[in-house]
Amino acid sequence: MQRRILGGTGISVSEYALGAMMLGAWGNTDHDDCVRIVHRALDAGINFVDTADVYAAGESEEIVGKALKGRREDVVLATKAVSSMGPDANHSGSSRRWIVRAVEDSLRRLGTDHIDLYQMHRPDPTTDIDETLSALSDLVRAGKVRAIGSSTFPAEQIVEAQWTAERRGHLRFRTEQPPYSMLARGVENAVLPTAQRYGMGVLTWGPLSAGWLSGRDLSASSRAGLETQKFDLSIPENARKAEAVRALSKVAAEAGLPLPHLATAFVRSHPAVTSVIIGPRTLDQLDSMLDGSEVTLGADILDRIDTIVPPGTDLNRADAYYLPPAITDASLRRR
Repeated sequence: MQRRILGGTGISVSEYALGAMMLGAWGNTDHDDCVRIVHRALDAGINFVDTADVYAAGESEEIVGKALKGRREDVVLATKAVSSMGPDANHSGSSRRWIVRAVEDSLRRLGTDHIDLYQMHRPDPTTDIDETLSALSDLVRAGKVRAIGSSTFPAEQIVEAQWTAERRGHLRFRTEQPPYSMLARGVENAVLPTAQRYGMGVLTWGPLSAGWLSGRDLSASSRAGLETQKFDLSIPENARKAEAVRALSKVAAEAGLPLPHLATAFVRSHPAVTSVIIGPRTLDQLDSMLDGSEVTLGADILDRIDTIVPPGTDLNRADAYYLPPAITDASLRRR
């Protein structure tokens, strides 16, 4: 497994990161099997593990903590906060009040005394970024966190965070974690160039676009029933995705590659990308993804992908996974 440096942190991470969202109630409920998945990934050379407090209401972090016993010092451990962890409105967001508690909760579940990369899972429009960066900087100085980052932030908020850190004397976000796949290329417009401009490491998620690029029949997917706006083929944007998948499958077949290997190699080929998060639910899925870890794509294949899904294009806007509140709440657009 090849390594890259995570932004300007000096931390060496594998080109694949193990995403732990499927470990626990959201995916694989067999904890022993989940531990085997983590160990298989580490044995294969992956040294970067990414989870979040909200994944299965903390269960994913607990499983990761169990799996890393005796191996913690060899692993770059990342987790995230912001999403709701209970009915109280103060049990979410990026306020100092919540972040300080959320870090302590994650440390306890992970069974560790520090988090290598602590990320804000989404922008929090209710909290001044100055407040958030101040709290995160204190956590780094206290030794509980080594580096901080953002996830699924639009480019303008990445810039705001960088400028706020510089002007207010805070530590700055060193990483961004955006969704990126052959079907969701919107981050190529501004997010990836902005991350490069500020020397940020980029760890992408969703290279298989929620299963669209897995090569499997999506009709049986549980996510198809939960996220109809991303799967319902009666929606024109999803019909376009299905058409693109057929064309991309042909490209993969002619290149002698499984579609998932084409998909992950495509994401890994962007010069802004440090590490690609893969989120297997089973050992077989992990082994299949690992088999494609050394695949590289030539300019001819990348050009063909560009003709199917033009650079900077999200075939379905919902696949951006974050829209400003004023887009989703009509009351914020009207007097």
